[in-house]
Amino acid sequence: MEAQIIQTIMGMIAAVCFAVLFGIRDRKLAWIAAGSGAGWAVYLICFGLGYGMYWGLFWASLFVAALSEVLARIIKTPVILLLVPMLIPEFPGKDLYYTMYYLVRNHYDEFVETSNMVLLEAGAIAMGIILASCAAKLAWSITAHVARRKGSKKHC
Repeated sequence: MEAQIIQTIMGMIAAVCFAVLFGIRDRKLAWIAAGSGAGWAVYLICFGLGYGMYWGLFWASLFVAALSEVLARIIKTPVILLLVPMLIPEFPGKDLYYTMYYLVRNHYDEFVETSNMVLLEAGAIAMGIILASCAAKLAWSITAHVARRKGSKKHC
């Protein structure tokens, strides 16, 4: 349990540092820290329940992307400014490092194995982002449509 808390805090710090590196300032940093910590907590919960790394990454990225969509509208900022830093804890850095290491060292069997892992991890993250983005667009379209319908009935 203590290790998971430390991982979550370190992920939050990494996300905030990444955001600062790219010029994000003010209250957005607090939202990024909270969102990245919550996303990593979702990953740890899914992984702890036995769903595995790929499903954990999928659900964590889906959660973070949906949270970014909502927060971006609340604090009136582009979604990408929140989404990218919040996803930093889910980035498959170790596996990507070993993929390149095995390629440079000409260990092709290990390279193929780790590159497949990296592609599956990246695919899980991408699918979560895509589904959250599509769901948000659908929700905003339905909300706008309902608002227009209510507005047109008032004038009748």
